[in-house]
Parts: sequence; C-alpha cells; structure tokens
Amino acid sequence: MTSTTTSDRLTLRITGGRPLHGSTTVQGSKNIALHLYAAAILADQPLTLTGAPAILDTGVCAEILHRTGTHASVIDGEFETRPADSYFPVIPDDLGRRIRTTAVMAAALLTRCGKVTFPLPGGDAFCARHIDLHLAAMEAAGADVEVNRGRVRARFPSSKRLPFITTVSTRKWGPSLGATVTAMLLAARTPGTSSILGPNIEPEVTVTAELLARSGVGITWQGTEALHVTGTDRIAGGVFPVPFDRLEAATLALAAAITGGDVHLDAFPPSGFPTGLVSVFADVGILLTAEHAGTTVSVPRGLRAVEAATGPHPGYPTDVQPQLTAALTRAAGTSRIDERIYSRRDSHLAALRQFGAVVNADGPVITVEGPSRLLAADVAGEDIRAVTALVLAALAAEGTSTIRGMYHLRRGYGDLLAKLSALGADLTINQELP
Repeated sequence: MTSTTTSDRLTLRITGGRPLHGSTTVQGSKNIALHLYAAAILADQPLTLTGAPAILDTGVCAEILHRTGTHASVIDGEFETRPADSYFPVIPDDLGRRIRTTAVMAAALLTRCGKVTFPLPGGDAFCARHIDLHLAAMEAAGADVEVNRGRVRARFPSSKRLPFITTVSTRKWGPSLGATVTAMLLAARTPGTSSILGPNIEPEVTVTAELLARSGVGITWQGTEALHVTGTDRIAGGVFPVPFDRLEAATLALAAAITGGDVHLDAFPPSGFPTGLVSVFADVGILLTAEHAGTTVSVPRGLRAVEAATGPHPGYPTDVQPQLTAALTRAAGTSRIDERIYSRRDSHLAALRQFGAVVNADGPVITVEGPSRLLAADVAGEDIRAVTALVLAALAAEGTSTIRGMYHLRRGYGDLLAKLSALGADLTINQELP
C-alpha cells in the first residue's frame, strides 16, 4: 500500500533546457478514483477497481476504508474491496484531513450505517473550499447534522428512509462536483427515486454514476437539470476500470510544450481531453494529433499568448490552470486566465516569479507577460497543481532548480517524474538532511 505519511524531506533537482521527446503512458485518474473509492463502501460484494493510480491519496483512502470496516487492499494497480463484517463509522482525523473527498466518503458511511463522524476535509488549500452543499444534501436526505470544532456528526433519526430532493449548485460557482457524488451515494440505498437538481457533469460524477448503474442502482439523467437516483437494498460488486487521468495527460502535454518537444501519449486519444482544453491548446499553439491509438503532442510554431477561462466540464479544467500559467511564460505577448471555478487559484505565482516569470493576479484573473527568460530557482509548492507548475517551469529554466513539496506532487501523480526522466528530463530526487 502507498505510504500515507505527510512528512516529506524529498527535494527535486531539475536541470532545464532539454526538450522532451518520446512516448509515455497516462495513469488512472486521481480525481475519479477517489470518488470510486467512496462508492466502494456501498458494495455488498467484492469490488475491484483496475487502473488505480499509485498515489499517496489512494493509500489514504484505502486506510480510511480499512479503519471504518471495509476490507481494502491495493496491489499492482488494483484497488480491491470486500464488504465489512461490521462498520465503525468514524473517519479518523489524521486521515480525513489529508484529502478533499472526506465528505463524500462520509456520505457513503452515513448511507451504510445511519450515522457518521468525520473531520472537515483537507487536501489542497489554495483557497477556502466549503462543504455546505454536502451537508445540505445529508439534511435533505433526512439526517441531523451538527458541526462542532472542526468535526461533523450526521445521523438519521430513524431507520426509515424516504426519497429526497436536493440542489447541488450555487448561483456564483455553479454545480458542485463533490456534492453531486455525495447526494448520489446518499440516494443509492434509499428506497424510491431521489432527485439531484443542477448536477455537475464532470467525469468524476458521470463515471461514479456509471459504476452505481452497473451495480444495480437506477440512474436517469435529465440533462444538466436533474439526476434521478432510484435506490436499491443490494449493490453488486465486480470489476470496474478507472479511466485515464485527463489532468496528467494535459500536464505531460504542457511539459512537452514548455520545453519545445513532442510527446506521444499512449492509448490516450485526443477525445480524452475536454473540448474546452482542446480549444485553448489550439489557441496557444499546442497541436494534438491522433496517432497510433493515442495522441502526439507538438508545438510546430511555438507558443502564443491566449485569453482563457476555467470552467465546468467540458470547459478548461481548473486543475490544469497552474500548468498552463507556467507554459504561457514562454509565449510571446500578454495572456490572461480567468479562474471561474474557485474564488482564486494563484498559489503558484510567487514561486513562478522566482524563476523570472512576469505573472500577477487581480482577484481571480491571472496575467502572464511573455516570453520570459526563466532562470533556475529554489522554490516550494503547497498544493498538487502548484508544485506541478513549478516542475514545468524548471524544465524550461536555465540552470539547475531545486523544488520542495514532493509530498503534494506524490498525492496526485504516481510516477510523473519517472515519465519525465524517460522523456529526456534531467532530474534527480534527493533526501534532505535533518
């Protein structure tokens, strides 16, 4: 099982200036897998998720399942679960505060056990990220919910469960991905048909819905207006694949772009990218060509400045915004990226400036002036995608950079560094002395 330690004295040294060339694979999707791990709690039979990413968050989720009763193991990319003999519906603080999907896992335990206690979630902390819509879904399903000193307790006052209706969208920020999955899991074992209004349609949601549908739960989509879930008292197991990680694929594409190289993504076709990302990449000058059952990434005429905005699927993913920001430091002209998923996402900018990048933020809007001459820097990142952006900047910078924050990188990417090295990057991982 992957280590779950939060202490990480590893540092990364990258000597930049080497274009990346060659072929590489794409891992199973981190974000989708974390929601499938939560759904596995509901299964009444053994369930195997194939292609599970070898990341720290996979180990944390397996440990949460283990400590709350579900038998879970991770062997050679297979996340295997068996139903619990008995459940202990308390998510430990030391684990729940490491990941973003704590409330989703709590919803599965609440559904299973009629009660749950869990800490407020952790994971990346680049801005305030609330769980009010998750708690509203629990209350809509009939649970009493209490929040006290960073912990949440939810309980169904009786064993009788009734169908419910809940809204998982806000006027300002749109539909919540996590709250949509939370509501689905609450409805999956509730008799009758529950309705989720304004559901998110990100792959994290649709793939979890597909798993539930294959397992006997009734799933009916009414476009983006509503998702109707008909519960069942028995949820089947089986074997289910974790799709490829579109975010890692995009990161590898941007690594090729910022270094002026070309990379083939094996078994990952251009259709695996959201259409909004494909459009932005085309505007930037990144060519995605379908070849040999995968995608060849190239930048035949160099990078161009762009005006872009993140948005819900199939728009440009917010989790690829920091990496795009790094790549645009090498594009001629002024680029602007409007962050429309979170109130702000700019934790990568200060470190990029240490490389010599001219980047600024005005609220949710990031401005990049380029091309900048990037020079080696000693930097640290405090969330998954911010560290990844620093890796990309170091790949293009003159000299040897030192990057700290490997714990965060390992939370989201299993072997990204090995892949970059195989493509020609000059990098080493060192153990810091105490």
